[in-house]
Amino acid sequence: MAVCYARYAKKMTDSKHSTSAQPALYTTPQYQTRLTPALRERYIASKGWHDVTFYDFIVQRAAEHPERVVFSDETRSLTYGQLKEQVERCAAFFKSIGIGAGDVVTLQFPNRVEFPIVFFSLELLGAIANKISPDFRRREVEYILRFSKSKAFVCASNFKGFDYAAMIDDLRPSLPGLTTVIVSGPTSVANVHSLEQGLAASAPLSATDRVHMSPDAVMRMAFTSGTTGDPKGVMHSFNSTLYAAEVLNTEMHVTAAEVLLIWLPVGLNWGYLSLLQTVMSGARAVLMERFEAKRALALIEQQRASFIPTAPASLLAIMNVPDFKKYDCSSLRVVITGGASAAIETIRDYQTHMKGHLLELYGMLETGFHTFTRFEDDPEKVNGTIGRIVGQMELRLIDEAGNDVPYGAEGEIAAFGPSVHLGYFDNPTANKELFTEDDWFRTGDLGKYVDQVGNVMIVGRRKEMINRGGKKYFPREIEEFLYALPAVLHAAIVGVNDQRLGEKNCLCIVLKPGAQLTLVEVIASLKGQVADYKLPEMLEFYDELPFTPTGKIRRHVLTADVLARIQARSLSR
Repeated sequence: MAVCYARYAKKMTDSKHSTSAQPALYTTPQYQTRLTPALRERYIASKGWHDVTFYDFIVQRAAEHPERVVFSDETRSLTYGQLKEQVERCAAFFKSIGIGAGDVVTLQFPNRVEFPIVFFSLELLGAIANKISPDFRRREVEYILRFSKSKAFVCASNFKGFDYAAMIDDLRPSLPGLTTVIVSGPTSVANVHSLEQGLAASAPLSATDRVHMSPDAVMRMAFTSGTTGDPKGVMHSFNSTLYAAEVLNTEMHVTAAEVLLIWLPVGLNWGYLSLLQTVMSGARAVLMERFEAKRALALIEQQRASFIPTAPASLLAIMNVPDFKKYDCSSLRVVITGGASAAIETIRDYQTHMKGHLLELYGMLETGFHTFTRFEDDPEKVNGTIGRIVGQMELRLIDEAGNDVPYGAEGEIAAFGPSVHLGYFDNPTANKELFTEDDWFRTGDLGKYVDQVGNVMIVGRRKEMINRGGKKYFPREIEEFLYALPAVLHAAIVGVNDQRLGEKNCLCIVLKPGAQLTLVEVIASLKGQVADYKLPEMLEFYDELPFTPTGKIRRHVLTADVLARIQARSLSR
């Protein structure tokens, strides 16, 4: 059947935190989504969706353990009881300055406790949270604020020496719909509200003033990383969001005893879902503003961290700390790597020298957590794969026409399940292109089954394919070999325009400190292991590569930089 983007939302007259005078649950009818009565009934019946909201969990945990710390950052800690109070104060403050039901509020914060306070408060107003990376700057921020129709913007005043308040002040004349700016921390910018002053001056929002959002309502929006163009706004409900955190907590045996160390940006999907995991399980999370390998090792030791979600690049950095073995990491129980595929050499190195189970995960903003390796797996059999499907998630490998490919063949990974997003905001073209006729979401990642159990290996992305003289390949195949070279810290292959061949292979490398490497040496190491048309033809050295915050290489950015270097050299001759 064709996908139906229907204006649908469930109406209820009660909830776990409602009062007898409370009206029907608030929904967001202005958002057109793929949610239908049939889809809802399917996941309610299967118990994938439980019809609860974030605030339900906050209320429950605050009642059970009001004095237990839930979040701590570089400067302060919050208990569960304080989190509930601060969320209710923030909701009252925002309501007093005109933020209400249906308003889109964009958040831009580093990993600080202000983020969960602001984010969770929006539910009590019926507002939609739109979270963005703290790394975004003027162009990305302006585009997202305009496209999302944001009414309010909440940000830290400063992070990594960047003045967010000044940036938004410059942008406001071009954004007439943005009526309200709230800043956390000191700023000299006028016409903004202080988050700290507003929280201090506001009493908790009363029960009768709270909006009770439908678990099916669009309550958060987030934008794709934009590795292939302008970001797309992804819509999620409470039901689709909570399942993603629930399935990871269940499969990873996360309990109230867990200590999560979160250096992934909480403004992006995986870092944010780690906050949900924490509250849902009654655990504790330590927020790290910026990743630094030695600091991460110190926090593991000091905080007795047991659960870490991370991109492969951070693992690599930790393993390259010369004296990393002096740190006590015995508390580590689970380390999950995802966001980008980890090189097999990195995985094996970690498994040899570090504590805790290292598991590989596959997921994305649009799908939640889709597959991962398991505790009981033989590492040598699953290393380099993304594991197999979890919970009620479903996976197919399909061709361009949407048909299943034969076993062992490469196909595009398609997803279906309770945590798949409700569609792209105001983007019917993307919704039509990326959902099949029978409602499976096309991820854009290419994979293949490697065994009869269902473990899958990523072989590349459709748009990463390099076409050299009509012969096509995916750069990850070559990058896997390059990470085995002792001199290489990071490596990426990109295609550079060539009049004769269409594209030529350019290798971009970050060397380990003190290391040296030549193109001749690289080719010699690869010769005979891969087809000649896949060998690097150019070599560019970098101090760092342009990663997204979740560890994916921004290949279009890297390619543009390589072309700029080539042009600059030709002009200087």
